[in-house]
Amino acid sequence: MAKKAKGNRVQVILECTEQKESGVAGISRYITTKNKKNTTERLERKKYNPYLKRVTVHKEIK
Repeated sequence: MAKKAKGNRVQVILECTEQKESGVAGISRYITTKNKKNTTERLERKKYNPYLKRVTVHKEIK
């Protein structure tokens, strides 16, 4: 059973920006959490994209 999130921590989805621009099929997404109180701006991380087979920039969506 999943635990309910406590306090300011929220789940966010990171999506690859380079893949959208290149037009390659598929979507590379990661789910992570962040503290809304400390990190008010959107997250931007370098993560591995299995479709492009390299590390790319993933940005928070929604």
